[in-house]
Amino acid sequence: MLVREAIERREEETLAPWALRAGNSAGRLSLEPPHTYRTEYQRDRDRITHSRAFRRLQFKTQVFPFQEGDHFRNRLTHTLEVSQIARTVARALGANEDLTEAIVLAHDLGHPPFGHAGEKVLHDLLGEHGGFEHNRQSLRTIDLIEVRSDEYRGLNLTCETRAGILKHGVGHPRFGHPVELPELGRQPSVEAQIANLTDSIAYHAHDIDDGLRSRVLDAGALAEVPLWQRALQRSGGLATASSAVVRQRATVALIDELATDLITSSGQRLEAADLACAEDVRRCPEALVGLSPKLESESRQLAEFLQRDFYRHSSVLRLSARAGQILGELWRGYLDSPRLLPPATLEPAPGEPRERAIADYIAGMTDRFALDEHHRLVASRS
Repeated sequence: MLVREAIERREEETLAPWALRAGNSAGRLSLEPPHTYRTEYQRDRDRITHSRAFRRLQFKTQVFPFQEGDHFRNRLTHTLEVSQIARTVARALGANEDLTEAIVLAHDLGHPPFGHAGEKVLHDLLGEHGGFEHNRQSLRTIDLIEVRSDEYRGLNLTCETRAGILKHGVGHPRFGHPVELPELGRQPSVEAQIANLTDSIAYHAHDIDDGLRSRVLDAGALAEVPLWQRALQRSGGLATASSAVVRQRATVALIDELATDLITSSGQRLEAADLACAEDVRRCPEALVGLSPKLESESRQLAEFLQRDFYRHSSVLRLSARAGQILGELWRGYLDSPRLLPPATLEPAPGEPRERAIADYIAGMTDRFALDEHHRLVASRS
């Protein structure tokens, strides 16, 4: 049986110089004895998947809310799809697969209900208190909100997983964090960079799939976008296959092309950087994990198309407007009548305003719980 020490030795022998090793972790905020047969990053991964916040992702919107159909992505299925792509890329680049997976599984834990519409509403409502950012909220969730032990708050994850969740840094300077933040270098770790890029690959490809399934996206206009045009050509059998089969094959082809390019291009950059250890990655002037210039340009073009023709489509905007109304009325209701909240919710960290505690509560809601809460709030006012 492979015990922890054997796994750590295998990491030392097989991982690339730029990979983070579990045996060299900077540790946790609260000291814990090592596990017999799991490394520190494997324990992080498992704590995340057993958390309540992770389970709630299945009822949080990606683009379409759960009432629109059973087959559209939600935050949980999106997270699992990113995890699959990220593990493949990490393995190919010699990065730490367990750490990459832990970062991915936690990256959306702080996402509020109703997708990006919910995030925008909370950001606007918290404008005087540092705004709202789902990466930072994910860190609050694992550091403060989740309950696992009487000895510490949160999940007590390693510094490397916590730093990877932040990805883009500490956010607004007025958006405080009640516990010590992980140390951040000029660049995130290779594992965090992989998590960030594969997140984009997954949601672009799968939002196309959902957009076409819903008939919100114009298949003809999308076919003019070079990346998707090539994906259609690579999928083959277009003359006889059903539209569902074509969509599925093309989605797979798109992910394959982007992931392959990401592995090839990133591998070349990492080798050329001549890195001696993972710490060298943090000192680099620019990110080393990324697409080739050609695919980066085409990916940006695809993202612009989706922003214009999908995320700003009238059908999607109507859903967003309804989400904004619901969360806005919940916010004002709780702010005016704090007794509507569970008592523990009004115990913010020292020095934090009540508004931040209310945002924590709302961000943790699933779509359907937010709808039920809104219904009860309206009924009580009536």
